[in-house]
Amino acid sequence: MSLKEHHEEQQQVSMKFVTLVSMVAALGGLLFGFDTAVVSGAIGFMKDHFSLNEVEVGWAVSSLIIGCIAGAASSGVLGDRFGRKKVLITAAILFIIGSIGSAIPTTFSAYIIARIIGGIGIGITSTLCPLYNAEIAPAKYRGRLVALNQFATVTGIFLTYFINLGITGYGNDAWDIAMGWRYMFGFGVLPGLLFLVLLFFVPESPRWLIKQGKAAESLPILLKIHGEELAKQEVLDIKKSFAQESGSIRQLFGPTLRIALIVGVGLAILQQVTGINAVMYYAPEIFKETGAGTNAALIQTILVGFINFVFTILAIWLIDKVGRKVLLMVGSASMAVSLAVIGTAFYTGHTSGPLVLIFILVYVASFAISLGPVVWVIISEIFPNRIRGKATAIASMSLWAADYIVSQTFPPMLASAGPAITFWIFGVMSVITFMFTWRIVPETKGKSLEEIESLLASSKG
Repeated sequence: MSLKEHHEEQQQVSMKFVTLVSMVAALGGLLFGFDTAVVSGAIGFMKDHFSLNEVEVGWAVSSLIIGCIAGAASSGVLGDRFGRKKVLITAAILFIIGSIGSAIPTTFSAYIIARIIGGIGIGITSTLCPLYNAEIAPAKYRGRLVALNQFATVTGIFLTYFINLGITGYGNDAWDIAMGWRYMFGFGVLPGLLFLVLLFFVPESPRWLIKQGKAAESLPILLKIHGEELAKQEVLDIKKSFAQESGSIRQLFGPTLRIALIVGVGLAILQQVTGINAVMYYAPEIFKETGAGTNAALIQTILVGFINFVFTILAIWLIDKVGRKVLLMVGSASMAVSLAVIGTAFYTGHTSGPLVLIFILVYVASFAISLGPVVWVIISEIFPNRIRGKATAIASMSLWAADYIVSQTFPPMLASAGPAITFWIFGVMSVITFMFTWRIVPETKGKSLEEIESLLASSKG
């Protein structure tokens, strides 16, 4: 075998290995997607079953996010101490417990407790799965492999919309109110079990192993990823990055890391305050505002999921070609225009035709090609090795906190301020996202994690 053939064979082996490992880790995104979408189909029936008011409807949706905030907040410390793999296994178990608990409650309070438990698992996976993928992927393919997590998320959303529709059509309204929503939540046990089983077949993060002084254990993993030529150099580069002062939260606020913190936390918050999860959680209720019936609203919601799915695939293809920054700017600009049109349609009363549906689809497509996958990619790659776990957790916690505020306030805001002002506010947030990206966010395409660390260190802010 010639040297060239050997190199090509090694590349094929490494990409198969990395892709398979990343797909397993990305299943954490599938759980995230399931929990995002399942409540949109269940909330109307739960409102009748438990006789909920508008504030309680918001709490039924956003209680999950309280758990997510706690999970994200603890994920960095736990992931750094026990390793990415063990903590992800724990998260899968928590998700399964939460799914079962959400399906069988006899009181609204019992449902809330179960959702918070499941949310802790989701908060952990939302932080550690992209982080794990970033730490194991070669720089050339890191964007698309980390974006697999978002692809799994939108796949979970899309499939769950179909599950919700199928369960809704199984019985009459009385059955849906009594039992249908329980089956929706209970279905989450299946992806949870799949994730749990597959996690036992993936290796630990090589960067975490080196941080623990286990370079010998990391080398076989890096050989599979990079091949013989680059693996040993990779070990040296990673060791060098850890040779600096050990990471502490205080360092994030120093001049060297401040810009990375601003970018990570800023993008995390902006991803949510532009309104995507208001649309995802409450899509059927939004479409009912335009005059659609229950079944028509659920079918239109499936269309939203399909567009989200297709354009996330496009983002995965583009993210390592055109770069992170371009996608963020194009997507946020398109979102701003779409939200302005949607708000105007509600303001003028022109909601009976397809206009609102069309521009909600444009808005979702714009998010799916930009803020959806790109924010998670950037958060997972801009922080230095020595503090990546803790810093990623802070950014992820900020994202979930913003998600909580949006999802909790959306129903009362929709009822009091009206849909026009609500969507215009999201549009203003999209304009701010465009400006923030243009002025502050660096391009990280094609750079190793260690190169990104050097780039940001030289851009002290």
